[in-house]
Amino acid sequence: MSSDRPALRLVVTGGGTGGHTYPALTAVRTLKARLAAVGRGLDVLWVGKADSLEARVAAGEGIAFASVAVGKIRRSKNPIKLASPANVADMGRVPLGVLQARKAINGLRPDVVLATGGYVAVPVGIAATRLCHVPLVVHEQTVRLGLANKTLAGAARAVAVSSESTLPLLPGTVRDRAAVTGNPVRPEVLTGQADKAIQALGLNGFDRSLPTVYVTGGAQGSRQINHLVRDLLPWLLESANVIHQCGPGHVEELRRAALGLPPHLATRHHLTAYVGPELPDVLALADVVLARSGAGTIAELTALGKASVLVPLATSAGNEQAHNAAHLEEVGAAVALTGEVTAGRLREAIAPLLSDPGRRTEMAAAARTRGRPDAAERLVDLLLSVAGQ
Repeated sequence: MSSDRPALRLVVTGGGTGGHTYPALTAVRTLKARLAAVGRGLDVLWVGKADSLEARVAAGEGIAFASVAVGKIRRSKNPIKLASPANVADMGRVPLGVLQARKAINGLRPDVVLATGGYVAVPVGIAATRLCHVPLVVHEQTVRLGLANKTLAGAARAVAVSSESTLPLLPGTVRDRAAVTGNPVRPEVLTGQADKAIQALGLNGFDRSLPTVYVTGGAQGSRQINHLVRDLLPWLLESANVIHQCGPGHVEELRRAALGLPPHLATRHHLTAYVGPELPDVLALADVVLARSGAGTIAELTALGKASVLVPLATSAGNEQAHNAAHLEEVGAAVALTGEVTAGRLREAIAPLLSDPGRRTEMAAAARTRGRPDAAERLVDLLLSVAGQ
């Protein structure tokens, strides 16, 4: 099928972390596929920070990239600290970033700009709305608007949020332009097969009559979660199989700690630095997930409908991980462990999920009601609508 219509032009911005970068990438891929199905092309320019995750992701995807100066505003309730030399210096870079972003935007003349958060999005969003008069769509991954998106939301044509619970937290003028799309999840995450995980990871010693727990602290691992699991490991393996993705810097320590396990328990324990392409299959195999509560993790667990125990990262911006976890716990879709988390508290939280299949099923079902596996398609619908397509 071919079309006489010109390619859609899109500027995308957002990054600094995977939580901002990968939803943008998934949206771009989905939009490209949607347009290709009707014979149209997509011209994309990603505007971000030089030598960053978003720069590497764009290069790997073959997306044109333009860098701008950025300023990271360090949060503080103390106004004196807000005026720190580092903040003042960073704020001084924002006007330069706005001018650089204006040049990049005017070079493409986009139909729409998508901003997914992170401090890099601020100069791009300001340039789009105030200088170039291009419609802006802001996408928020967490329950509460991040600082960058809060800055841009007032001038955005539309604000896409990931949860219904975000709507009451928005100012009235922004709420009128808000749409609940969900947080885009990579399509491959939704297609995992449990048996493939057994084969790929060589989990032949796993007892399939027992539930499987997948432990992850993100790509680099979490020292906190790793130590909690280390201290509970013999007890945990009496009731479950465990796949523990611990991060490359923690493997040797945890391997030594597991040396004394009895053979029948050791075969139920799989320790790995990193889970790569087999992640969808590992998630399909998992009956319970023990993890942080970043936006990407929440999106995947709810789209899949997984029972989970969440240990929020206490230092996350705006305490967003605690808000994410609390939101799921309120509706019975997860257990949130906040404050001081001990091995004893983790044991109390996870034991009922391991011993009671019905409880796992109920929690998984509650999680699924919060999931939006079609989030990328919904976000693309919104982008096309704002672009007048």
